[in-house]
Amino acid sequence: MASASTRDRTQADERYVFRFGGGRTDGQGRSKELLGGKGANLAEMASIGLPVPPGFTVSTAMCTRFYDEGEHFPDSLRAEVADGIAHIEAVTGKRFGDAADPLLVSVRSGARVSMPGMMDTVLNLGLNDQTVEGLARASGDDRFAWDSYRRFIQMYADVVLGLDHHGFEEALEVAKEDRGFTLDTELSAAELRELVDEYKALVRNEWGRDFPQNVQDQLWGAIGAVFGSWQSERAKVYRRLHDIPASWGTAVNVQAMVFGNMGDTSATGVAFTRDPSTGANAFYGEFLINAQGEDVVAGIRTPQYLTRAAREAAGAKAASMEEAMPAVYAELADVFRTLETHYRDMQDIEFTVERAKLWMLQTRSGKRTAKAALKIAVDMANEGLITREEAVARVDPNALDQLLHPTLDPNARRDVIAKGLPASPGAACGQAVFDADTAERWAADGKAVILIRTETSPEDIHGMHAARGILTARGGMTSHAAVVARGMGRPCVSGAGTISIDAKVGVMRVGGREVRQGDTLTLDGSTGEVMAGEVATVQPELAGDFGVLMGWADQVRRLRVRANAETPNDCKVARDFGAEGVGLCRTEHMFFDAARITAVREMILASDEAGRRVALAKLLPEQQGDFAEIFLVMAGLPVTIRLLDPPLHEFLPHEEAEFEEVAKATGLSVEALQRRAAELHEFNPMLGHRGCRLGVTYPEIYEMQARAIFEAAIEVAEKTGRAPIPEVMIPLVGTRRELELMKAVVDKAAAAVFTERGRTVDYLVGTMIELPRAALKAGEIAEVGEFFSFGTNDLTQTTLGVSRDDAARFLGAYVEQGIYARDPFVSLDVEGVGELVTLAAERGRATRPGIKLGICGEHGGDPASITFCEAVGLDYVSASPYRVPIARLAAAQAALNARR
Repeated sequence: MASASTRDRTQADERYVFRFGGGRTDGQGRSKELLGGKGANLAEMASIGLPVPPGFTVSTAMCTRFYDEGEHFPDSLRAEVADGIAHIEAVTGKRFGDAADPLLVSVRSGARVSMPGMMDTVLNLGLNDQTVEGLARASGDDRFAWDSYRRFIQMYADVVLGLDHHGFEEALEVAKEDRGFTLDTELSAAELRELVDEYKALVRNEWGRDFPQNVQDQLWGAIGAVFGSWQSERAKVYRRLHDIPASWGTAVNVQAMVFGNMGDTSATGVAFTRDPSTGANAFYGEFLINAQGEDVVAGIRTPQYLTRAAREAAGAKAASMEEAMPAVYAELADVFRTLETHYRDMQDIEFTVERAKLWMLQTRSGKRTAKAALKIAVDMANEGLITREEAVARVDPNALDQLLHPTLDPNARRDVIAKGLPASPGAACGQAVFDADTAERWAADGKAVILIRTETSPEDIHGMHAARGILTARGGMTSHAAVVARGMGRPCVSGAGTISIDAKVGVMRVGGREVRQGDTLTLDGSTGEVMAGEVATVQPELAGDFGVLMGWADQVRRLRVRANAETPNDCKVARDFGAEGVGLCRTEHMFFDAARITAVREMILASDEAGRRVALAKLLPEQQGDFAEIFLVMAGLPVTIRLLDPPLHEFLPHEEAEFEEVAKATGLSVEALQRRAAELHEFNPMLGHRGCRLGVTYPEIYEMQARAIFEAAIEVAEKTGRAPIPEVMIPLVGTRRELELMKAVVDKAAAAVFTERGRTVDYLVGTMIELPRAALKAGEIAEVGEFFSFGTNDLTQTTLGVSRDDAARFLGAYVEQGIYARDPFVSLDVEGVGELVTLAAERGRATRPGIKLGICGEHGGDPASITFCEAVGLDYVSASPYRVPIARLAAAQAALNARR
């Protein structure tokens, strides 16, 4: 380990500031870990000759050091930043803090992955009481100068000084109302000067000091605030939701300001090279004339469309950019094509037009819906821009979840009460709530909620994640609500201008109607419709681009994908989604059927084997019918059936009437049955008399189930000519002897059925590895077992000593504090549980080369866990039916990563 003096010397020699623009580019586009996504892409755009305002990036390494050293900047950074400012001055010909012709800069965050709206930005930095006068003279526009100053004061007070921005917004609204104005642009220079005085007074009253006039103090305050926003609560929530490590840090980008608010030949906008909602190959975006970028994303003013076609399709009257600024639009279209070809992906772009001059402020791979991701990937592969394998790697497997669930029934009655912009597709139904905290609290209680806001802000991130859908009164297709909702896969309707929201009272008013907190609403994010009540849904049809991409994925994946399913309907859904068999059929779910539960209880409460066999005889034909239906759906495919696993107390009667029902069936008294139930009571049933322990003590249970399996298999083989492939799984095995005893029971039942029916079917007997001892002794167990299926739900709780039923109470805190990177019941604990899986696989193969290995816990549908399964060399993963496509795509991506 380096000594303190060596570490200090290394840090002193390290470079933290990288310049771009004006013909000089220090960084590289591939350096996102160091420069952050925004800084790397600014450097890249500058290097390929696009019009980028000059600036510099303070690296993510400085962010890490900033926190390591108690939120303090080293002296060496101050010298580097001074050189960066000198670079901007040299390119622009303006000087920072010059009272005659001042250089103004923006200070923006830039993590290595996009975190839209989560961290802070300051624009127009460098303005004070002197430089605002110089800006007015140099630009020849007093109004522009004072508008820029009032924006800067409000933003700096909010971001850097930590003052409540509502006071400033209220002052602006009052200034407009007093004069009968509706738009900010109607305020004159003199009126804006008065507003600036009010803003400065607000700062003095709330902060206790005058607004900072020294531009160097302003700059360092903003840099510190941007670094500080990396640890803001909203950023932490976003990182947790998107698995972004806190150790990555953010970069800070300081860049010469260009102004979209310098009159009618100036504008600002946000655009995508393809439609982020549908994936259509058409330019998509919005802009505002005489505005700054924050006006577009904040949804304060209604933006205009970028293209004439989009304007006409929407029936809007305001001119599109293509019509209002044809020359600039043509240049912008060329830039779109250049960037998409260069990055080989759909780009999300921010731009400003300053007096008819186009400037590029940002580009990044655009967030998109699952539908759009599929279409863009398939289209780009067909266009030759990317390969098919790259197309497979481009789509986030978890994003497919957006496509795999019901949408609104087009024939259902809809009570449409409002309409906004279709900002994020999909359907959502839930109870109306008006603040993020309530949304999160109600969702935690199991309620489906719709979050309704005038406009969302980054502080709403936790409520947006908790909500089923999001509705806003303001904002366009690129507003905060729209972008974040699309990234989360939440349906969103934005800009529903006819609704009036009173969040304090908890009511939304529209057209003489009221929606109160708790009332049910339905959103259609694909049409922008808002409906009262609940609307029926229909199942999705997965074809077209989905089918094409999944076909490409199946060509490259090695892992097979099965489904966890125990009903014919589950099996059909799974097969429709491409499942290649059943990896886990839980037989206990069949026992809870109302028509069978009495016989199950009769069997459990019986005091001897004879009594149990009487009850089991009633269950045999029912079990056989269950298995036959599953085998029919999965004809010719392997079906892994787990014999009875849960503790018997789960089936026991609790109410007097239930005991009376069993008493009638058995002829025993209620009192005798209650005594028997008391005898079966366990203090820790999940580690008690369950799994193979039931079969060891009551082998007749497993005998009945095995007979039902083989009779059903032969029945289906005779009926269809396609023999099923039963894989009989013995649960909770911890020793070789347990499996040996239970395999003998199964083999004996198979031999008896085959003799009776005069026909055989191939079958396997194996076990679920769900105890640490089983993993450690896998070599011995493989002497008997013909397959292993890792039951990672129980293996996780027995390895960690954590009850999966109670873990939710504290695991959130564990993840937040870095004890676990992710919830280990959601994504496999590779270092602990994964070590046992690896060991068991190695020892099992050493004893029985070619032993079939799979995973059937909930981790079988988690992409990160599937990557691990590929690395270990398992044969298959098994996931819930609706996660089968996710597993197929994740398995393909894991195979591609393994090749690389």
